[in-house]
Amino acid sequence: MENSVGQRVILLSLLIIIPFHAPQTLAEKIPQPIPSTFSIVAIDPENGDLGIAVQSKFFGVGVVVPWAKAGVGAVATQAFANTSYGPRGLALLEEGLSAEEVLKKLIDEDEGRDQRQLGIVGTRGTISAYTGSKCNEWAGDHQGKTYTAQGNILTGEEVVKAMGEAFEETTGELAERLVVPGGDRRGKQSAALLVVRKQGGYGGFDDRYIDLRVDDHPEPIQELIRLLGIKLTQNHIFKASAYSREKKYEEAIEEVKWAVKSNPGNGSYHYDLACFYSLAGKKSMALKSLEKAFDLDPRLRSYSETDSDLDNVRGEKGFKRLMEAGK
Repeated sequence: MENSVGQRVILLSLLIIIPFHAPQTLAEKIPQPIPSTFSIVAIDPENGDLGIAVQSKFFGVGVVVPWAKAGVGAVATQAFANTSYGPRGLALLEEGLSAEEVLKKLIDEDEGRDQRQLGIVGTRGTISAYTGSKCNEWAGDHQGKTYTAQGNILTGEEVVKAMGEAFEETTGELAERLVVPGGDRRGKQSAALLVVRKQGGYGGFDDRYIDLRVDDHPEPIQELIRLLGIKLTQNHIFKASAYSREKKYEEAIEEVKWAVKSNPGNGSYHYDLACFYSLAGKKSMALKSLEKAFDLDPRLRSYSETDSDLDNVRGEKGFKRLMEAGK
């Protein structure tokens, strides 16, 4: 009993002498830089695509800044971001308010407005942006006919202007135009690209045409561009399959040609092209593509033995020659 009491006295003495320090959280152990963020929000007036591209010195920026709904609009909320601006802004746009009206309503109802930054594009061609007076310098925005670019903690106004100019001068799909390299070197950690299109998602079941995120990378935009190339190729292959189901083989061929041109070293795409050529009755072209596919990936040879898409060329001497070459 005495030993037990003595131990408690010693322990209490130590607690009095040694000050208590709460353990550091993970966030406290890792230096936290002030997040520099820039984004561009735009619409393609030809097909109605809506999208946002963003890069930031902030982990996982894709879950904070970009919001969009096909046929409605797109919103980028950043700086000391109020993420409710995304869903609320889209809901107001869907009710028929213009981008300017939506922005005013969101800002007027927010006591933290001075630290916010916001860009909105509506499907009716309305565009609006806001940079709060207490956003860290340099902070501002720049608008064009179909876009708004905004950023904070940048080197200057030239950054957002250059983003707009690059967007205007680039050709291709909206997604390709949005991720042109640019911005500010201090905004490198994460990036995201969101483009919505009516029934543009997988299988046509949703509108998420492109939804890509790079959460932590030394060159996030370059990595985003790499991922976009993969996604666009996948989209073309999906389109080709859809055309094939409708027996629109010429259209399917054009879609796969895009994939082959972008990925010449991928044997599977050459094989897909051979199949569609075969289905279209273009036997010589089918055999030529098939030969290229086998050269790049010999494993495809065994798969072709029972592939019904190649029935039109299976009796050709050229096909038999290609098969015998692998024995």
